[in-house]
Formats: sequence, structure tokens, C-alpha cells
Amino acid sequence: MNRLALISTLLALLLPQTTRAEKTFAERLGWKPKDVVVILHVDDVGMSHSSNLGGIETVEKGVATSWSVMMPCPWVPEIAKYLKLHPDVDSGLHLTLTSEWSLYRWPPLAGKPKVPGLVDPEGCLWRSVELTATHATPDEIEAEIRAQIDRAEQMGLPMTHLDSHMGTLFARPDYFERWAKVGIEKGIPVLVVGGHATYVQKENPGVSEQLRPMIPKIWNGGLPVIDDLHTDSYVWKPEEKTAKFLALLKELKPGVTEILFHASIPTEDFPLITSSSQARLADARALMDPAVKKLIQERGIILTTWKELKERRKKAAPME
Repeated sequence: MNRLALISTLLALLLPQTTRAEKTFAERLGWKPKDVVVILHVDDVGMSHSSNLGGIETVEKGVATSWSVMMPCPWVPEIAKYLKLHPDVDSGLHLTLTSEWSLYRWPPLAGKPKVPGLVDPEGCLWRSVELTATHATPDEIEAEIRAQIDRAEQMGLPMTHLDSHMGTLFARPDYFERWAKVGIEKGIPVLVVGGHATYVQKENPGVSEQLRPMIPKIWNGGLPVIDDLHTDSYVWKPEEKTAKFLALLKELKPGVTEILFHASIPTEDFPLITSSSQARLADARALMDPAVKKLIQERGIILTTWKELKERRKKAAPME
């Protein structure tokens, strides 16, 4: 065998392995290798009337494809009523283990006797991820996750996925393990990045690598996994939101990427809850901007939901 033939033979042997190693989770879920698949997600639904309006407006009139609900918060009944009339909305739970606002707060649903490590001196959840991670045990975290799921079940809310308010469940591997355990047990997808993680590595360096050993267990437990997660829209200046969103859509890599927004339509009292009122309004406007919809169509970006990911996962092969 001459040198050229030998090289060709070696490449033929090596290329399939390389392809398998670089296969995106979008491809594992049945999309084509070069497909750019996106979940445009609204966090904090149920937190306030303004948050509910933002979720509803951007799903009905904009390009948002998914949202998640903060079950301990006072405005959940409003969104529960909406979901009874619109059961096809891709609605998950924004598992909430902090209560960060100054004057507008909430306690854990499991109750202080069951989860004392989650309760601060005001009887509410701790104000930061760091305080929660310092005080709460994994058993308490799991108990509160189950309490929030239980309330959703009792109210008849759909649960297409489980994600994490302020990323608290990514703060400690033992928290993440309990979250994944409940998701697998209940058959509800959890937000986990197992692909190229381009934005995750920039925004939260080390998190994806720390959790990567759990990816096969989650996938083989019957749940989908995504390739990347973009969270930086929260810190974009309001006047820059739409331009930055357009730039982001232009640079997305193939795979399934979730992009997070906190879209709200502020009512008169909303600035009393959060200083990010105008930024959240700008999120809503960006998600409803005709230029955004046009770019998505022109670039051939495929918009998806967690509901679709779960259905596609049922037909996908296990990870070796």
C-alpha cells in the first residue's frame, strides 16, 4: 500500500470517530448537523403581574417559544388561569431557591419546619445564591424542588422542563444531582448543557466541565440535553438589547442553544419590585421586534421548545 492510500485508509477509519465526538445534541435529537436550533426562553413568569404580561405578550406576539414559572411567588394563580386556556404553551418550572428583592419576597413552599436551612431571618428564602449554598442541605433542596412540583401538579400546570432561578442548582454538584434525580424520576427535562457550551464557558466558566460527567446519566435517563445556554442578555443595556440580540442570532453555532430573557411589561408598581424594570421591558420589545423575526427566517434558524426536545429524545439513541 502506497503512502497516499495508507493516509486515505487511516482517514476513513478516523473520520467516523471524529464525527461521533463532535456530534451536537441537536443532531442526536434528529436535526441536521448544521442546523441552528434555538429555544427563546422567558424566565420569572409568575413572579409578578408584569412578568406574566411579558411572558404572554412575547409568546403570543413575538418570537419567544418557552417560559418557566416561579411557583413560590404571588402571581402564579394568574398564569395558571392563562395556561388552562392555553395548554399548549411550553411552560416549565423556574425552580426558586432565593428571594432576592428588597421589599417583595416569598418563603419556601415546603415550609420552615421541613427546610430550615432555606429560611432567612425574615422567614423567606435567602437573598443570594451564596447564602443558600452556605445554609441549605441537599435534602432541603430536594424537598423544596418536590414541593414546587407538587404545587404545580395541584394547580394543573404543565411542566415541560425544570430550570433554575439565579442558577442556584448549579452552585453545588450535590444540588445539581438532586435536581437531575427528580427530573429523571418524574420524566421532566432539566436544563443541562452537554455540547460545545460556547457561551456557558464564557459566562460561567468551569460549570459545564464540572457537571459534564452527569450528562450521559441524564441523557440515558430519557431526558434531552442542549448544546449551549446564553444568559448575558440580563446585563445588556436597555437601549442595546435588540441590536445585541440580532448580533447574537447571527453568530450562533449549530446545535440547540437556549437564550434567556426576563421579558416584562411593567405596571405602575413594578419599579418598586426591581430596578431592572426598563431592562425587562427592553427584553420584551426585542422579542417582539419585526427585525428579529425577519433575521430568524432569513438565517433559517429553527425555533423549538422543551416539549419538542422531550418528544425527539424518545426516538434518540442512548449515549455510550
